[in-house]
Amino acid sequence: NRLKDFRAIATRYEKRGHQFLAGVHLACILLWL
Repeated sequence: NRLKDFRAIATRYEKRGHQFLAGVHLACILLWL
């Protein structure tokens, strides 16, 4: 559920693919920590 929230935020504010991917990676790192 948290990852979906991060993804929603990423898709809303980051329109470019690499920025979206960076946001997902950042979210995964934060969740892993």
